[in-house]
Amino acid sequence: MQIVGAVLERSGSARPFAESRPFTVSAIELDEPAGDELLVRIEAASVCHSDLSVVDGSRPRPLPMLLGHEAAGIVERIGEGEAATASGIAVGDRVVMTFLPRCGKCPECATDGRLPCRVGAAANGAGTLLGGGTRLHRAAGDLFHHLGVSAFASHAVVNVASVVRVDADVPAPVAALLGCAVLTGGGAVINAGQPEAGEPVMVVGLGGVGMAALLVAIAFGHPVIAVDALTEKLDLARELGASETYTPAALAESGRRAPVVIEAAGSARAFETAFAATAAGGRTVTVGLPSPDARVSLPPLTLTAEARTVIGSYLGSAVASRDIPRYVDLWRAGRLPVERLISSQIGLSELDAAMDRLASGSALRQVIVFPEGTTL
Repeated sequence: MQIVGAVLERSGSARPFAESRPFTVSAIELDEPAGDELLVRIEAASVCHSDLSVVDGSRPRPLPMLLGHEAAGIVERIGEGEAATASGIAVGDRVVMTFLPRCGKCPECATDGRLPCRVGAAANGAGTLLGGGTRLHRAAGDLFHHLGVSAFASHAVVNVASVVRVDADVPAPVAALLGCAVLTGGGAVINAGQPEAGEPVMVVGLGGVGMAALLVAIAFGHPVIAVDALTEKLDLARELGASETYTPAALAESGRRAPVVIEAAGSARAFETAFAATAAGGRTVTVGLPSPDARVSLPPLTLTAEARTVIGSYLGSAVASRDIPRYVDLWRAGRLPVERLISSQIGLSELDAAMDRLASGSALRQVIVFPEGTTL
């Protein structure tokens, strides 16, 4: 079938992207779902730093690629594979996309979310679906999938392992954010950091993932100390319930520390700030994705003398099928206002400029909304 999508033609283009225009919005041929695959009509897809890292070249991926991974949509067709049939997902269901499918069979899948699925990670790196190969084509050749989803398009074919069903009362823009920002930021707190009841949690870096970590920590009853270089983000953090806010410089001057510190900025400097602000016996959780060549300088004696722990958390150490329903329940109870993470709703043609806003830190989550029947 023919769909409309935004293809990243090249990475490392000069900013502003609104001028260099690395995306091409065009018609694309999409295969029918086969085996354990679903055809999903995309309703909402948000713009995330994992997308930006491919655009700016800090995270190389095979190109050309149909980008986008944080999304929600309606199932329109279902393959005849065993897993798809047994999933209980039906045509008409709303589903959340998750960017790390789990095969359920490799040793990593037996770690309760601590390690990424070996098979899913390999497929993501190759730009294919979990079952292998690509379902996206145009006259010039095949297109690569982004993290098993490729959601900057009117439709997507995905493996059933890449989705979690949610009820229809969860609005599509909210559902989209559950699959990445909330799953990652919230999981860094509850799955990786595991604060004791009432323990304060510090969040360093208040982008979409950091703000989601803040919201989830508050939802679970933890006072939150919010840290960011941008005062407008600190203002929003206070509005969302942060007990204390600091710039990195003010934090260093104050000497404030916390037993659980989440680093969500994806930079070496933010990691060093988070480590320095972790209390004796505490846990520093890093969930950001810095450039592969980034390096940090840490005093190793501190790890021993203060009995510290540093924890890496990919996708919030999440098991999506377990965690997303938990976040839905919190949202439904009014305790997790995910809507506050949405900076704006945009059209697919605005994607280049959206990447500029994300890179500048002026937006948390910009959500692309796809009206039913979207065409060029």
